[in-house]
Amino acid sequence: MNKKYKAIIYIILSALSFSFMNMFVRMAGDIPAYEKSFFRNAVALVFATVVLIKNKQSFKWKEGNLKYLLLRSFTGLVGIVCNFYALGKIPLADASILNKMSPFFVIIFSILILKEKLTFLQGIAVFTAFVGTLFVIKPSFQNIDLVPSLIALLGGMGAGFAYTMVRILGNRKENSSLIVFFFSAFSCIVTFPSFFINFQPLEWWQLLLLLGAGLGATGGQFGITAAYCLAPAREISIYDYSQIIFVTLLGFAFLGEVPDIYSFIGYFLICAMALLMFLYNNNKWIFKKKSD
Repeated sequence: MNKKYKAIIYIILSALSFSFMNMFVRMAGDIPAYEKSFFRNAVALVFATVVLIKNKQSFKWKEGNLKYLLLRSFTGLVGIVCNFYALGKIPLADASILNKMSPFFVIIFSILILKEKLTFLQGIAVFTAFVGTLFVIKPSFQNIDLVPSLIALLGGMGAGFAYTMVRILGNRKENSSLIVFFFSAFSCIVTFPSFFINFQPLEWWQLLLLLGAGLGATGGQFGITAAYCLAPAREISIYDYSQIIFVTLLGFAFLGEVPDIYSFIGYFLICAMALLMFLYNNNKWIFKKKSD
């Protein structure tokens, strides 16, 4: 199996794992986002440590990669905290689709950081995807979900920047398990003071749900890190949108949530633009032939 097909399998399994993570976080109830984040990353840290030790891999990053690991970790943590906050305030599918704006932010950050050129089709896709977010967010002063929806979108931005750093680290041959370990350790260290000082006692079922969210996050993090290290985001990112199907089904089955028509329009626009970019990036010769 070549690297691209492996990456596709990894990213679909990652989407499924993150879907369960989001559902468990939502079901855990009104718990501070930083506390949810600490449990999520603590579980991932344990697994990442075990993997590195079992495979006899070094805990030392490659020379010159520290700044990218720090940027990946900081922006990734911002993305998680924003996502967890939004999951407690707005429907599961809405929070997930706004977080899945990350591939479009990857395009933007690739232009700003990697100096890649923006094509006309990419510009149309990014613009239309952001129009799709307006249908999901439904901005108005009467919409009580406006602020958490914008925070969810900010989470997608943080994730987009983080995945851009993951791709850079992959190109620099950094160990994917080390990337997960560093991110998890960084997140635990940053959130621990708030977790310790303002700890909110948990019911036993909340603890189980947060541990389940941590397991889902671990599977998702390992999967998506391995995927982006194996193949460029432009070739595989469309498969990450399978999470929208998963979370919509989970939200309906376990939470009784049914998105409204405007949200479905937004889902369609965002997923359609993701599909368009996928087809464009993998079949550029077709578009070139039509333009000749």
